[in-house]
Amino acid sequence: MYKIIGADGKEYGPITMEVLRQWIAEGRADARTRVLAEGTTEWTTLAEVPEVSGLLAAAPTPVLPGAAMAGVEGPRTNALAVTGMVMGIIAVTCGFCCYGVPFNVLGIVFSAIALSQIKQDPAGQKGRGMAMAGLILSITSIVLAVLVFLLGLAWNSTDILRRMQNLPH
Repeated sequence: MYKIIGADGKEYGPITMEVLRQWIAEGRADARTRVLAEGTTEWTTLAEVPEVSGLLAAAPTPVLPGAAMAGVEGPRTNALAVTGMVMGIIAVTCGFCCYGVPFNVLGIVFSAIALSQIKQDPAGQKGRGMAMAGLILSITSIVLAVLVFLLGLAWNSTDILRRMQNLPH
């Protein structure tokens, strides 16, 4: 006779070896299932019980909620996060001229959408760091463009003022 702790954390049993074999065959118990054999005081795993070790090798692997499906390797990287980061990199690189403008706007849009999608499905999507990097780089490119523009105005301010005074009234 055995007692087991199910995947839900509840204790079941005592059950016979036949019931335990059936549960293993159905995938309701696996090598990680905690078990207490009759007459013992310590819980072990089914993998440590010699009577069932042969059964465990032949048993199907149970599909647990949240487990990866066969052929799928877990969460996928959000494509918009990658695109937002690339746009941010291009925007910072080209940000000192007018060519950076469409890239930083696109970087902000793609990164914001990616962050929203990742927040809605954190188990199925990854790439939050890339989306944040794209957002930060895109905003940084806008700040740099404004600073370059203001620096250019300050650098040429005397020339600009002189030209303004020479304008016809």
